[in-house]
Amino acid sequence: MTTFGYFLSCEEHGPKELIRQAKAAERAGFEALWISDHFHPWLDEQGQAPFVWSVIGALAEATSLPITTAVTCPLVRTHPVVIAHATATTAALTGGRFRLGVGTGEALNEHVIESRWPPLSERLEMLEEAIELMRELFTGKLVTHRGRHYRVDTARLYTLPDEPAPILVSGLGKKSTALAGRLGDGYISVAPDAGAVRAFRDAGGAGKPALGGLKACYATDEAAARKTVHRLWPTQGVKGEAAQLLPLPRHFEQLAGMVTEDEAVAGSPVGPDPEVHAQAIRQYVDAGFDEVYVNQIGPEQDAFFDFYEREVLPLVR
Repeated sequence: MTTFGYFLSCEEHGPKELIRQAKAAERAGFEALWISDHFHPWLDEQGQAPFVWSVIGALAEATSLPITTAVTCPLVRTHPVVIAHATATTAALTGGRFRLGVGTGEALNEHVIESRWPPLSERLEMLEEAIELMRELFTGKLVTHRGRHYRVDTARLYTLPDEPAPILVSGLGKKSTALAGRLGDGYISVAPDAGAVRAFRDAGGAGKPALGGLKACYATDEAAARKTVHRLWPTQGVKGEAAQLLPLPRHFEQLAGMVTEDEAVAGSPVGPDPEVHAQAIRQYVDAGFDEVYVNQIGPEQDAFFDFYEREVLPLVR
């Protein structure tokens, strides 16, 4: 049975609004939460980027839903020891309802403390070492580590959950997907790619959950919904490695000027037709994802939750 969750966007909304949306998502019948982890939004137009761990602490008390970061980068801006500390505390606070989603990150968020942005091959090495280090810390033992990328001196986590939080790995290419299968407790993606899910399973991910996410824009007028997507998320139409390499929102705004409305909207269900939204979700189900998370672009959050509760979720369940 597929789990259907809501994807909270820290790029678009402040902390109080995110908490309000999480409560509304639970009332509407969504079964789990994703939350993005950003220092900067992609565009100034999006306008927000709250500290995700503060928001998650509030979510833990505001809802009973499981929470997964999608995704945290434990490489540069925040040391894996600190992420392990935050994860263990959050898992204890939520009673085991928290999973740490990790990935190799973007210069957009990570360059703020280190201008050198490692190439992908090095970031994959860093991610592997970070995962192993965090899992060692989750044992509650005293850890001293002298690795290729990280050094830790006699660190011990005292506040621990009953069971270590699962670490799920984001995979957008062959190497990161293989790493997810080999080291992750699950797989995270934002594309309904059946081949990637198979590659994850073949690399060691058999029996582990695959989580997929997409953006939607409900509105009573389809043309208005398309304009909202093009205004707030034209980055959906940016191809290649730019999303990992550019350091500032203004750089993405410059690229966004070359993205057409069709390119921005591609892959996102828009407008008032429930079957359009259901079909976009079914693509993830058919690709083999065990959990599918949907984010509503723009301000029409309450209308979206009502629409999904009444018309979309019944179609996909």
